[in-house]
Amino acid sequence: MNLAVKPLKFRQQSVIPGFGLTMGVTLFYITLLVMIPVSMVFINSSSLGLRSFWEIATSERVLASLKISFGTSFLAALVNAVFGLLLAWVLERYTFPGKKIIDGLIDLPFALPTAVAGISLTTLYSPNGWIGRLFEPLGIKISYTPLGITIALVFISFPFVVRTVQPVLHGIDTEVEEAAACLGASRFQAFRKIIIPELMPALITGFALSFARALGEYGSVVFISGNMPMKTEITPLLIRTKLEQYDYAGGTAVAAIMLIISFLMLLVINLFQLWASNRHKT
Repeated sequence: MNLAVKPLKFRQQSVIPGFGLTMGVTLFYITLLVMIPVSMVFINSSSLGLRSFWEIATSERVLASLKISFGTSFLAALVNAVFGLLLAWVLERYTFPGKKIIDGLIDLPFALPTAVAGISLTTLYSPNGWIGRLFEPLGIKISYTPLGITIALVFISFPFVVRTVQPVLHGIDTEVEEAAACLGASRFQAFRKIIIPELMPALITGFALSFARALGEYGSVVFISGNMPMKTEITPLLIRTKLEQYDYAGGTAVAAIMLIISFLMLLVINLFQLWASNRHKT
């Protein structure tokens, strides 16, 4: 009876050499661009002490800004998940005049400066703007409200969902849907049983990217929000306000709080994505 224990393999064998070099460069790159800047936030905020840090974290203004930032970012990511999937479906499943133009316009928020987007959206949705004046008689105010912030975040982050879902949808063979129809499945059943399980990991990834992009947005939101403390003040603006007041420790403390909450939320999203992927495989 052979009781020899096989050595553990920490990596798969590859025909391409250079694992040590490429792994070292990868770790150095991540450390230089991610780990060191993030660690400096916690190092600078540690000078406050635990008690002062907790007082800042639980202050009414900080909690209100966190509620606005995370609430509007999450809502914007949900909207983008729904309509981004719809837009990706139209671009991949149908052929129509102007398709290439629409496909190119999706990437416009990537190229457009955020300040320009903020000014344009504020002018458009203000009470005397083209769209804002239509809602003004109904008592609906868009600019300088959380609704306006959400619209701005939807605008700057919706390409992430489309560009994440589109390649996966392109790889799904339409013959699979036709086979399901031949077996008696309705269009809704084929979409729910075949398309959605395939798209779910990519859709969750797009949602996470859209949420992360919206959470850190500053340029477009600072114009349309009105920057009213306790009402429409976002956390990035609060951090900048503290830094302009030379309260560097307080600013980094708020940034650390935002980093911790963001990391926990993204961790939950990634775990859900892993669960959805494993469920689809089984």
